[in-house]
Amino acid sequence: MTTRTTTVNGLATDVRLPEGPGPFPTVLIRTPYDRRAHGAELEGWARRGFAAVAQDVRGRHGSPGEWRPYAHETPDGADTARWIRHRPWSDGRLVAAGSSYAAHCALTLALEAPEDARPDAVIAAVPALGLADTAREPTGVERLLTRAGWWAAHGDRTDSDDTALAKALAADPGALAHLPLLDLPRRLGRALPSWPEVWRRHDRGRLLARAPRATIPLLAVGGHHDHFAEEAFDLWRRWGGPSARLLAGPWGHGLVAAPGPDAAPSHHVRLGDLYARWASAALAGTLRPGRAGAVALGGSPLWTAADVEGDPHEPRLLPPRATGSPSDPDHFAPPAGSPSDPDASVPPVRFTADPERPASSAGLTVPADGPRDRCVLVSPPLPRPLDLLGPARLRLRARADTPSADWFARLVALGPDGRGERLAVGAVRRGGPPGRTTEFTVPLGRLARRLAAGTRLRLEITGHHFPAHARNPHTGEDPVTATRLLASRREIDPATTALVLSALRTRPVPTDPAEEILR
Repeated sequence: MTTRTTTVNGLATDVRLPEGPGPFPTVLIRTPYDRRAHGAELEGWARRGFAAVAQDVRGRHGSPGEWRPYAHETPDGADTARWIRHRPWSDGRLVAAGSSYAAHCALTLALEAPEDARPDAVIAAVPALGLADTAREPTGVERLLTRAGWWAAHGDRTDSDDTALAKALAADPGALAHLPLLDLPRRLGRALPSWPEVWRRHDRGRLLARAPRATIPLLAVGGHHDHFAEEAFDLWRRWGGPSARLLAGPWGHGLVAAPGPDAAPSHHVRLGDLYARWASAALAGTLRPGRAGAVALGGSPLWTAADVEGDPHEPRLLPPRATGSPSDPDHFAPPAGSPSDPDASVPPVRFTADPERPASSAGLTVPADGPRDRCVLVSPPLPRPLDLLGPARLRLRARADTPSADWFARLVALGPDGRGERLAVGAVRRGGPPGRTTEFTVPLGRLARRLAAGTRLRLEITGHHFPAHARNPHTGEDPVTATRLLASRREIDPATTALVLSALRTRPVPTDPAEEILR
């Protein structure tokens, strides 16, 4: 097997063919991250009987032209798909595959290209669905750190430097705190003319809106620790093709089992083998119609069916009484008003969200001194193991004295040894008359986690989660263009605060992920 480099409509393209006369089905990967990095992947596909094609998107690495993220992928992908189908080594069947931005390329081809250019199946791993989808949370709160990192590494340049943001922050630790955020390129030391476009786009959900009209099979792959985890699930849930499969495990954006207590050896999946077997079944039309898949239950060795979800469960949460340093979660204990004293009144919790001193998204330590910048609620230890599988949310009754307020909720599991593990982070933006008490919900995404007996749940409610998310200036101005910051006084009624989890009432039924994907 040899790799041949050519150009398709001017775009640099590598082709790896299997041994034998052909023709072959083809896998297409379109990427901004250098097609040459996919050499081993192309070889793996070819070894399994697929022609494999990797292409640099326009303006990146070997491909000339203007690099505009998320702008040219449908027409460029369509040209490449037509080119493939006219090659003598192609049998006409095409699988569009990719992860992250490459998943966006695959999905636009599947959902937006003309009929003659659409693939016959699509593999979308940790999908970055679009510019607006990646820039903000579903509730509208700006994702700062990941976007600044991505644009510093890849924006407005033909190559990449994954260390660009780290080097800029080492030279200027306050770069992300400088206002307005639109000036960030100047703080990074180079021009990024596309940076304002990141925040101008508000067409979030464009590809998801098209997903119900899909006509081909889908394999969606996500990681519990990936910031696009919800996108993978939503894509699978909305997909209208003849079959849709979901694979989700305790992985990060790189689909590698994240260090921590939730990954087991059984959660290491040979994705190359599984992708090839699924693609062969999808092209042969042997997949069972409908949705199926497997989700790893972190903290256990189990996989369970993707369509299994728990029932609502509301653990009791109360403000902690510190018997030691509040920075040490092992010294938190429930105060009066705990289940042993359920009728005791719990006073409102007050704190100040000051964007000049925002609550940090780094680490899990609760500050031991200084102004109170969060509400902390803690559950009693779990009397028995608890399996969480499905959506989580927080119901709040609260108020802020500013016209705009972000509400962040960070859920942490405190193990019997006192060690903390982040389970979920959610955010919602609220506006309205200052000082008005309202009831609202903060979505916390989906959990797939077994908690050991003795685990306590700690919920932190803050006004910021910086630098992972941009600071709300609390003035009502756009956080991206604001130059003035205002402290926001908050009040929460803990008696009506409810953490709603999805808990399995019985043990999950174990399954084999490959069987769920291939059936």
